[in-house]
Amino acid sequence: MIASIQLPNFLIEVDLSKPIDISIPLISGEQNLSAWYVNPPLFKAVESEYFIGDVSRGGAVNFKDIYFNPHGHGTHTECVGHISKEFQSINKTLKNFFTLAQVISINPEISAEDRIVRIKQISENILPGVDALIIRTLPNNNAKTNFQYSNTNPPYLETGTGKMLRERGIKHLLIDTPSIDKEFDEGKLVNHHEFWNYPQEINNGNTITEFIFVPDSVEDGYYLLNLQIAPFENDASPSKPILFKPLNNI
Repeated sequence: MIASIQLPNFLIEVDLSKPIDISIPLISGEQNLSAWYVNPPLFKAVESEYFIGDVSRGGAVNFKDIYFNPHGHGTHTECVGHISKEFQSINKTLKNFFTLAQVISINPEISAEDRIVRIKQISENILPGVDALIIRTLPNNNAKTNFQYSNTNPPYLETGTGKMLRERGIKHLLIDTPSIDKEFDEGKLVNHHEFWNYPQEINNGNTITEFIFVPDSVEDGYYLLNLQIAPFENDASPSKPILFKPLNNI
């Protein structure tokens, strides 16, 4: 199914029958991806004296409660409400679901015990016209889909990157790590604050998506991004970013 989509500055042609899913699914139990010291997700059949929500155990339907944390358990998209005193909902914030995106692969620089994505590694390689930047850190492997990140000091963006990206017009930032900021940073979250320009003139439309996984088969370059979220009235929601490779030259 070939579609031609007119974006603000580009006409992009894509095959909608060939989506590239860069989300990591939620599963019940300890094999699920995890960060921030949260307990594993739990998918549990509802039970009472007269009902069991499990067909394999004699129930009429499968009917489960699901316990998880959007920030700690998988691909999620967050808005400025993640750091603001005022309540902000990602469901109200994200209004445009298609945008021109760029996939960029970066090998973080090693500095003592840290692995840092430097501003220069990004700023010198941003393609013209992109609204969304998708960062794939190297090395890249399937272990990212179920890794237990707590207390491992994952790669993060150099302080000042959030400000640079906001000033360069990036509205949607996607990365395959638990956070764009360092795991232990005394709660400063400088890149989060700078990307949203909080608490100054807040960029309410900007979003950050963490815990993606971009397979090696996906080349760097331009893509059409369809950023899908569950309609949670919360600062963050589980999300399903989908890429489509352009058929035309951009």
